[in-house]
Amino acid sequence: MKFIRTIIWFIYFWLYLIFIIPGMMKANRLYRQGRLEELDAYTAKQVGRWARSLLRVAGAKVTVRGLEHIPEGGAVFIANHQGNFDVPIMLGHIGKPKALMAKAELAKLPFIRVWMKYLRCIFVDRSNVRQAMNSLNEAGKLVGSGHPIVIFPEGTRSKGDQIGEFKNGGFRVATKSGVPIVPVRISGSYKLMEANGNWIRPAHVEVTVLPAVMTSALSKEEAAMLPEQVRTMIMNA
Repeated sequence: MKFIRTIIWFIYFWLYLIFIIPGMMKANRLYRQGRLEELDAYTAKQVGRWARSLLRVAGAKVTVRGLEHIPEGGAVFIANHQGNFDVPIMLGHIGKPKALMAKAELAKLPFIRVWMKYLRCIFVDRSNVRQAMNSLNEAGKLVGSGHPIVIFPEGTRSKGDQIGEFKNGGFRVATKSGVPIVPVRISGSYKLMEANGNWIRPAHVEVTVLPAVMTSALSKEEAAMLPEQVRTMIMNA
């Protein structure tokens, strides 16, 4: 059954992207015309619908708590990273339009890279230090302009319940821009794929949005403690 579900899921994944090519053309038109607010709303609607449908086909039941903690305007969403389904979970179930800090390899995927462009996602080449710093600066400008962004500070999937060390790049984005950090705990997403030898099986995923951490008035010492502070909040959620 998990073999059949996985095959169906991957077929659905690409067929859906082909099906919404007209939507991609509309997004391109809004982008060229500079109608960015309309583009944000339209892209969030289309990508959110796609993300939720991917989770349904996978058999995921997603329970979300704490949406009332999401602030207005720009923010850095900091989430632990258990598996591949964390991205559609964040895009489909955490409210407002948001960009992603994503690995550069994703920019090579057809259709995906176009929608990520319209989501204002920022690609990071971790093998190139200068490019990575430029990406962080770009992310800072984005959230400073009022657009939220999602960052997985572990840098890779844990593929289990454990939470790795949080790298500080995403936290610098928040502190330099003075925007809040929104910690998010994802629990059980690895059971959809990674726990099954990368075959897809149904699972229940719990997502907890924690109270925002303000960064605008932090001292250097307090800012340096943010990665461990937020990691502890997520672990204890």
